[in-house]
Amino acid sequence: MKSKPIPILKPDILLAKSSMPGMPDWKGSCHFVGHTAAVVQSVTILVDTLQDFLIPQFGLSCSFEELRATARLAAYLHDWGKANSHFQMVVRNDLKSLEPQYRRNPMEHPQMIRHEVASALLAWDFREWLQLCPNADFMTALAAAGGHHLKLGGKQGKDTSEFGDFRDGSGETDIYWYIAHPYFRRLIRYGIRTLGLPPLQVSGLKSRWDIQMVKDKRSNMLEVFADWKADEALLAVVKALLIPGDSIGSASAQSKENLQEWMVKELEQRLTIADLQNVIDARRGTNELRQFQIDLGNSPKRVTLARAGCGTGKTLGAYNWAKTYAVGRKLFFCYPTTGTSTEGFLDYVQDEVESVLLHSRAAVDLEMATTGEEGDNGEELVIDDETGKLITIHTNEMGQKLDSFKSWGPKVSVCTVDTVLGLLQCNRRPLYCFPAIAQAAFVFDEVHCYDDALFGALLRFLKLVKAPVLLMSASFLPWQIQAIEEAVGEQVEIIQGPKELEEQPRYRFHQVEKPDWERVEQEMADGGKVLWVCNQVNVAIAVYQEAKRRGLNAVLYHSRFRYEDRVEHHRAVVNGFKPGGPPILAIATQVAEMSLDLSATLLVTQIADPAGLIQRLGRLNRKYCGHALDAILYPPESRYPYEAEDLKQGQRLIQAHSGEVNQAELAAWLEQSSEQGKPKTKMVLLDGKWRTYPAALREAGYTVTALLEADKDNWSKAKTSDLARYAVPLTAKKTTHWARHKKGYPIAPEKEWGYSADSGAYEVNGGKKL
Repeated sequence: MKSKPIPILKPDILLAKSSMPGMPDWKGSCHFVGHTAAVVQSVTILVDTLQDFLIPQFGLSCSFEELRATARLAAYLHDWGKANSHFQMVVRNDLKSLEPQYRRNPMEHPQMIRHEVASALLAWDFREWLQLCPNADFMTALAAAGGHHLKLGGKQGKDTSEFGDFRDGSGETDIYWYIAHPYFRRLIRYGIRTLGLPPLQVSGLKSRWDIQMVKDKRSNMLEVFADWKADEALLAVVKALLIPGDSIGSASAQSKENLQEWMVKELEQRLTIADLQNVIDARRGTNELRQFQIDLGNSPKRVTLARAGCGTGKTLGAYNWAKTYAVGRKLFFCYPTTGTSTEGFLDYVQDEVESVLLHSRAAVDLEMATTGEEGDNGEELVIDDETGKLITIHTNEMGQKLDSFKSWGPKVSVCTVDTVLGLLQCNRRPLYCFPAIAQAAFVFDEVHCYDDALFGALLRFLKLVKAPVLLMSASFLPWQIQAIEEAVGEQVEIIQGPKELEEQPRYRFHQVEKPDWERVEQEMADGGKVLWVCNQVNVAIAVYQEAKRRGLNAVLYHSRFRYEDRVEHHRAVVNGFKPGGPPILAIATQVAEMSLDLSATLLVTQIADPAGLIQRLGRLNRKYCGHALDAILYPPESRYPYEAEDLKQGQRLIQAHSGEVNQAELAAWLEQSSEQGKPKTKMVLLDGKWRTYPAALREAGYTVTALLEADKDNWSKAKTSDLARYAVPLTAKKTTHWARHKKGYPIAPEKEWGYSADSGAYEVNGGKKL
């Protein structure tokens, strides 16, 4: 049943934010014209501060004047749609001064169309005038304005053909525009004065549109968009400037600081040779750089590939490369997982150069790393370190903005690869980080771990972004090198790791049907440090329980912990493998493949795919002891999470190597045996034209991040900002019957999932373990 229509409000002031004169938080930027002016100013500062980078960084074919004018026009148009009766009543709903008959609860009386869609439709009516904006591309500005809240043209990560939805139950048959209102006339005058638009008399335009008129206007506009030959790079850059510019403009209404001055100060902090030398000197100590690391710094190409195995010093070499290519820029150091990015931050740049750790749960990581020893809400797609698949976490949009703005000032950002490549799929965090990304050089580590979707995004990034890039991996497959060179448009420099390290005999393979506990106990009795890697969490928990039954000093590490507990387990493993400590057995899952920088004296592992096996082997004898060490490999009871062919290939890798094995042999086998990949290169930011919505960067899995009913005593008392501390990634295909927290998290029932800080989340009542 439709709601009863509400009378049209006749306001003295058109608002952009929920505040009125006389209220403590009132500022001029809360009203319609003031907010527009604040966003235009913010976008202008972004463009001007990044003037030396934007055109060359993205290979734009337009002039700087055209880019600047188009971005400013997009900022000018972005909230035109707030000058309508629906929005003006919704924005006043919580204001005590609003008379009851005009109150419009957005849940009971949703707006007929979202305000940014309304902005595009209203601007379309003014297109003959707006197209006269000097140097500006009107269609590009219009598309950017319509999508600045990332809700245009897509649902659940896929394209739709509709330019915005109509809200069911609005109770309205028409929408009223305040185009004759003094504030809208002030907005017109602002455009004339600030953007150089010609004088305009607003007349002859209808101020009341019924639903059919809205649909007709939308169809007319979409017909033009269908034939529009967009400049992909220009459109991408304008969208990526408007979204953070709007956020800063909005924040200026609530901040006591001069945010425009803050923007310039933060963005102009760039790397110096001295900064990078401090990182290098702190890490190498009294040792000289290896020739391989020196060669990286001498690479003549904008895009360089470092092909080197585990423990060869790639990361230190990357900072030497940055001395050549990142001075005068910012640097983004991108890892595949949250664990590897945290370790890369703590091991290299923390306290050595102004830097920041960026990923969805970085605050917890850093808090635990330092103290362990002594808006709108939405969803974010992130990587599960366990399965290598995409998962959904529930987020606070304002918190995301604030975290992302942390990247603007630091000279080095250590992050997951999603923080950078997610830009191409219109993911929220990367868009907020864009002002830093736009002036950065980039290092991408562990490229061989990328799935087809992620590697496809890397290829599009290399084609779009003309910045210096270093790609690092234990191996590059021939087809990958070819695809990279096609994306870059020229040959790339490939620098090989140090042969003297990669050809050292590090491993002896022992394939068995069942693991030998006596061998593990003997290794620990001799003072050794053992790493045991399982393919599934339930297997790892069972191995851990058996180790404790045997009285061994064991620690368990997998992704199915509350994040705070997971960080503690991560630190326990890393600290336990430091030289000089007691014997230890670390039992882990795939999280060990990249996030653990340790050197085991014995490896026990289930057979996995070849790339995963090589990564696991990289944790054995990492700090070379002078001779080969044992790797015990045994088959898993279930193929999950691998395909059957992946496990067969892992078996072939083992059978192809006997005696003492080195990293170079493994990398060569992988490069010769792997099949051609199928990179997925369609990206919303580049291919969506007028569409702007977040889509998955990586291939999806069955993992969902949930709160546990069994842990309700803890999370029920937590602040919204702290809920992520209690969320746990769970492998569950059927969750539709689960309750939901008011902030969106699914709640795993106590009868299905239990939890302990020692073992993590586990299935109960004899259910099938995943």
